[in-house]
Formats: sequence, structure tokens, C-alpha cells
Amino acid sequence: MSIKPLFDKVVIKAIESSETTQSGIVLPGAAQEKPQLAEVLAVGPGGMIDGKEVVMQVKVGDKVLYSKYAGSEFKIDGQEVVIVRQADILAIVE
Repeated sequence: MSIKPLFDKVVIKAIESSETTQSGIVLPGAAQEKPQLAEVLAVGPGGMIDGKEVVMQVKVGDKVLYSKYAGSEFKIDGQEVVIVRQADILAIVE
């Protein structure tokens, strides 16, 4: 299934963090923080939103940092994705 976001929406997939600490302690799933680093899977076209022109700054394949509680989570074809507004993306990681 293909996802085509509308307006200023961006589809991202969280990049899983390591399950062990630097000292070698293995963390159970409940103790791990929600990852804030993600890869962009799809980008909406931008356009006029609330009377303002929105130009999309991210592109497919970018690695980004996003707000901890941003977006809506979905499971599509067994893959967990998050759809966020471009404004919820804080930075592009290079």
C-alpha cells in the first residue's frame, strides 16, 4: 500500500534505538523511550494552509528529529508509521 500525505503532512518511520545502554545493560521494551529520530517516507505537496504558503523543507529519505508527542501513529502493511505536520519536525540530521 502506498501513502500519499495531504497538504503539509509528512509520513515518517521511527529509527529504533539501541536496546542496550552504553554500560551493556539490556533495556526491556517498557523502559525504552519513544524514538525521536525518524526517516521520511513520504511528503505532502505543501501549498496554501490557513492563508499562508507552506513550502516543504524535507524530502523522502531525510533523517529528521521530531517532537516527542507529535503526530498520529498508524500500522500499515505491518509497518508502524507516524504522520506529522512539517511544523512538528525540528531538524534534519545530516
